[in-house]
Amino acid sequence: MRHILKLHRSLLDPIPQTSNNIEISTFLPSLHKEEWLALNNKIFEKHPDQGNWGMADLENRMAESWFDPEGFFIALHNKKIIGFCWMKIHHDFVNQDPIGEIYVIGVDPENKQTGLGKALAITGLNYLTSKSLKQAMLYVDADNAPALAMYQGLGFN
Repeated sequence: MRHILKLHRSLLDPIPQTSNNIEISTFLPSLHKEEWLALNNKIFEKHPDQGNWGMADLENRMAESWFDPEGFFIALHNKKIIGFCWMKIHHDFVNQDPIGEIYVIGVDPENKQTGLGKALAITGLNYLTSKSLKQAMLYVDADNAPALAMYQGLGFN
């Protein structure tokens, strides 16, 4: 049985710097969606929620009111997507300020342990602060030790 954790972090606290020199840009659906979909399915091949997406899954999420391509970051190496960080802003909580979420983050297995995931997460957190948000959150599987370590190192708990 899966155990999913919901972690939070204040965006009022300093966000770490990154020294990663990978090119990070925003997702352009008309240009990147097919390549992104292939990478997402490679990264999350065995994940029950994020893996095995079809183009309709991606397009349905892009049609949601919360979708903003400016909050969807891709890392490129030799013009190839090697990682991504997709942010979501929740405006729909009653009696609560909007909150930013790291909706999904992924790094090509060939680029693991390079600091790319951290650089992408920091890019996403900086995006949320640029939107004047005060809190960030994310969901992570409790048994995903590498992701937990990265998120805790970024101030999530």
